[in-house]
Amino acid sequence: MQNIRNFCIIAHIDHGKSTLADRLLEKTNTIAERDFQDQVLDDMDLERERGITIKSHAIQMEYFHEGQKYFLNLIDTPGHVDFSYEVSRSISACEGALLVIDATQGIQAQTISNLYMAIDHNLEIISVLNKMDMANAMPEEVKDQIVDLVGCSREEIIEASARTGTGIDRILSEIVIKIPPPEGDPEAPLQALIFDSIFNSFRGIIAYFKVVNGTIRKGDRVKFVSTDHEYNAEEIGVLKLKRDPRGELGAGDVGYIISGIKNSAEVKVGDTITHVIDPCDKAISGFENVKPMVFAGMYPVDADEYEDLRSSIEKLQLNDASLSFVPESSAALGFGFRCGFLGLLHMEIIQERLDREFDMDVITTVPNVSFKVFTTRGEEIDVHNPSGMPPVNHIERIEEPYIVAQVITKAEYVGPIMKLCIDKRGTLKNQIYLTKDRVELTFEMPLSEIVFDFYDKLKSISKGYASFDYYYTTYHKADLVRLDILLNGEMVDALSTLIYRGHAYDFGRKICVKLKELIPRQQFDIAIQAAIGAKIIARETVKAVRKDVTAKCYGGDITRKRKLLEKQKKGKKRMRQIGNVEVPQQAFLAVLKID
Repeated sequence: MQNIRNFCIIAHIDHGKSTLADRLLEKTNTIAERDFQDQVLDDMDLERERGITIKSHAIQMEYFHEGQKYFLNLIDTPGHVDFSYEVSRSISACEGALLVIDATQGIQAQTISNLYMAIDHNLEIISVLNKMDMANAMPEEVKDQIVDLVGCSREEIIEASARTGTGIDRILSEIVIKIPPPEGDPEAPLQALIFDSIFNSFRGIIAYFKVVNGTIRKGDRVKFVSTDHEYNAEEIGVLKLKRDPRGELGAGDVGYIISGIKNSAEVKVGDTITHVIDPCDKAISGFENVKPMVFAGMYPVDADEYEDLRSSIEKLQLNDASLSFVPESSAALGFGFRCGFLGLLHMEIIQERLDREFDMDVITTVPNVSFKVFTTRGEEIDVHNPSGMPPVNHIERIEEPYIVAQVITKAEYVGPIMKLCIDKRGTLKNQIYLTKDRVELTFEMPLSEIVFDFYDKLKSISKGYASFDYYYTTYHKADLVRLDILLNGEMVDALSTLIYRGHAYDFGRKICVKLKELIPRQQFDIAIQAAIGAKIIARETVKAVRKDVTAKCYGGDITRKRKLLEKQKKGKKRMRQIGNVEVPQQAFLAVLKID
């Protein structure tokens, strides 16, 4: 146990975590040269295409230091704010962390929030200044920022470049020297923490765990504490580039277990594995259920694929514990699921993964957040879906969730960023100058305002320099209305939204204009209306495709033409009563992208 080191890499998005992990794997010869590719741990196509880490990845390396062999368990973590839950899980399975900071950009918002998470878990922090080979690196300035933030001395900061491989040897020896070995008693009853799981169509569910106390051997009879189900440990082992089976794993080891589990509900991330004979007294604490931030309905394009969609989402949930879902139905779209996500990027990734990994074509409704509705009868209802709103005359008040947003930016962009936040109903709480040209702004604002396009707008007005992080605070009273979209007087419930009264008129008009472009013309006029209750606030009309019935009436009396047109008008009216309007898939997606 003295020779095991468990550590993770934490950093802001795009500061070079995955590249640094590549160099560490090369240096310790964990990966053969022919198997090497960039972002070797990011094994999902999506991660490679977008150049981001979505999942945490665990891998074991062997490193010789002063003649002794050490086992280094690395967990590479995502940097995007939507995946901070993945980071919290990785941190709970480690004793140390590499804090990677880009020498060209300095400390960003996500770096700070991940660092505080690591400090809360008493992790040993090793500061690494990455991208030192870049021409625009500012090592001295960034070192000042790190010293202020972490409280280490300037000499302790490791200068490195993951691209060229400088400083990698020093990082490896610092990991061995500074990070403490795991604490645990190999003789105690077995206690192992599940920190991730994946679904394999041949072997069932594979759970990744860290042994905190005790020893687990192949063939042992084990049980999962929270579900109380019992299994045989058919195969256990450590995670190299591929799974590496072992006979036994002791305290401090990170590995995997295959026990032929087929039902995804039986494996919960954060659960404890123990022996059936001589079990541990209590489960490992400190693991909470994740709270989704954004809700949206997901429906199969073909109604017959409902059960396939259910099993696909269940399998995806194994690999992504922060996804939650409950069944729901809609008049326009049939049966589907109301899913909870951590943010819009998370929602986009889930949609993309359903398409690629399970070949599921889904329609996603307008995303919204969860509101608390207090009725005149004194009841409190959680509303995730606009159609779940009680009638207006039964509502006493509505409360919406607020967040505290931290934005770190260059001083020259402070004005436009303040305007953006105030337009989004934010209030400025604090403004601190970290250095002479870097400012940290703290705002309190409604979560519903950042769900749509806040992050994109922030990036564009700050030319990509501003970084953003947020955390939940409380619920505040809000003046919200339900905005419905009607087509020929029929409500399309998938396009309903709960929106701040001051923004409703503007948003309703934009949706109507957008739908007018997207809905194909029919043989009859289509009225597109935005309504709050019974009051219509905006309208657009998709004109009918007309046939020129008067073409054959040349010359002669005008009354013949008039008579023919009146006849056509009656036909169109009858058609409109029985005709129904198909809303194309693009229309649902376009509403998300309304500026």
